[in-house]
Amino acid sequence: MSRTPDTISTLRDVLGHCRTIAVVGLSPQWHRPSFFAAKYMQAHGYRIVPVNPVVAREGGSILGEPCHASLHEAEQAIARQGGRIDMVDCFRKSEDIPPLAEEAVAIGARCLWLQLGVVHEEAAQRAEDAGLQVIQNRCVKIEHARLFGGLGWMGVNTGVITAKRLRQLPY
Repeated sequence: MSRTPDTISTLRDVLGHCRTIAVVGLSPQWHRPSFFAAKYMQAHGYRIVPVNPVVAREGGSILGEPCHASLHEAEQAIARQGGRIDMVDCFRKSEDIPPLAEEAVAIGARCLWLQLGVVHEEAAQRAEDAGLQVIQNRCVKIEHARLFGGLGWMGVNTGVITAKRLRQLPY
């Protein structure tokens, strides 16, 4: 069975419905890509759930949210608050993805998102077979800006053709 391609409609659907994002490998350092992407998404109405075992051991937080040592721990904390993790956004190297994909399936996430440069076909296929949407080798911040109006204001060619300008962002 082949994987579903990452079409514009698929990306819009995922970004429109996945409002709580567990960011695995979220760095507390402001200049790291994971921090920048998570801060952008948080500023656009998404709930960010940091997953970083080093920061969690110290009892720290990132972007004002308590840090968790694993996806299971993060899911338990969110469930106690009456929510659920919709997307698992992975800022980890490709070799680290298989156990994260298994955890994403186990916690009932809707989407497994692998950041730029991160691809693992076998793990992606297992997650997709379990019912998750899988996006590989894409940045959640870039895709959100491209599809929901953030890049168009600067004159960047987003590849999305429309004669209609969004009056309000759809979130």
